[in-house]
Amino acid sequence: MVPNEPDSVFERGSRSRQALELVADRWAILILYALSLGTLRHSQLHRQIQGISQKMLTKTLRGLERDGLISRKVYPVVPPKVEYSLTSLGRDLMTPLSQLCIWAEDHIEEVKAARADHDARENET
Repeated sequence: MVPNEPDSVFERGSRSRQALELVADRWAILILYALSLGTLRHSQLHRQIQGISQKMLTKTLRGLERDGLISRKVYPVVPPKVEYSLTSLGRDLMTPLSQLCIWAEDHIEEVKAARADHDARENET
């Protein structure tokens, strides 16, 4: 990459591709979307996001915290209480990300119909 040239998401190793990869993971998207609705504890996130394992939830939360998209607050109580919330950077990301989630919810039936049509055509040959 040449300095002062546009940083394209198509370039391997580019800064913009690295930023895109922060949220290119389905679990990251779901965690961020859940946290956009408010602060949650680990167990609340695990209940809300069906299909995610405890291990994957923990790993993804650590990555999102490292990237500055979420914050982790530990309360000095027994048993320990930990809450997760979006940072200002994470909240800024929610404008495009929430639109993607809404699009997915609004158009899944069309996607399923297109898949069925495609599969039917493929089976005819």
